[in-house]
Amino acid sequence: MAVGARSGHDEPEDRPERDESPAGGAVPPGGEGGGSGDDGDSPGGGGSRPKKQRSFWVELPLLVGIALILALLIKTFLVQAFSIPSDSMQNTLQRGDRVLVDKLTPWFGAEPERGEVVVFHDPGGWLEDTATPEPNAVQKFLSFIGLMPSAEEKDLIKRVIAVGGDTVECKENGPVTVNGKSLDEKSFIFPGNTPCNDKPFGPIKVPEGRIFVMGDHRQNSLDSRYHQELPGEGTVSNDEVVGRAIVVAWPLGRWATLPVPDTFDQPGLNAAAAMAPAALGVAGAVPLVLWRRRRLTARRTAG
Repeated sequence: MAVGARSGHDEPEDRPERDESPAGGAVPPGGEGGGSGDDGDSPGGGGSRPKKQRSFWVELPLLVGIALILALLIKTFLVQAFSIPSDSMQNTLQRGDRVLVDKLTPWFGAEPERGEVVVFHDPGGWLEDTATPEPNAVQKFLSFIGLMPSAEEKDLIKRVIAVGGDTVECKENGPVTVNGKSLDEKSFIFPGNTPCNDKPFGPIKVPEGRIFVMGDHRQNSLDSRYHQELPGEGTVSNDEVVGRAIVVAWPLGRWATLPVPDTFDQPGLNAAAAMAPAALGVAGAVPLVLWRRRRLTARRTAG
């Protein structure tokens, strides 16, 4: 029985009206009788019930599902965590470090640049002698959503030394040179290492669309120097690059960014950029010379 309706007992017709003021509390805000269709549950006396809030346990699967979808999208298009499995990048990276890799910029056409630390898929034959551990179900799930690196994919992490079009070389007891410019690598190669005494190389012309990579722990890194007999002559296709490692995220005590060392910003390192002013000068001079010759010829003819 709706609140405010008559009880059904006979009552005198001239019974005084009850207090209809809000203070009396006898009549609901919707008026006497609760209005048409009033079921007594609506505070305003309307005909519809307020929606009952769903239980947290009912909404939990939905929230978890949304979180997993977001994690998967972030892993696929934005950033992904990778674990460092070896000592080849010491002291920049230690075994067991977790790095975050930027996967977004390659979607916009960005290509690896000199000095960047990049993660890339095995181009073929680099890790053929490396055993791949069999992940359990939990590891596979965490890898799927990007909270753990994939144990099934064979990925490597190295520093980009040269890019497509560059000529890279390193003679015994000498520095690494790119396009004839010596690299000052003291800030990032492992203390006590030489730039390439364990494996001198070059000169190597890096094909367009590929990169030449080396580990910071030079005497403990099977990098581009050691795979010159394979297709690509030790270089890695840009298409194999997963992304640039931008930060050491774990352990927290080793949190650090991974900037490009200053030596890779030295003037003249970019062969194409170094040739550009001369090429532009020649291109601008040719029309001027032709115009001058034409003018001199015209004068001689007139004379």
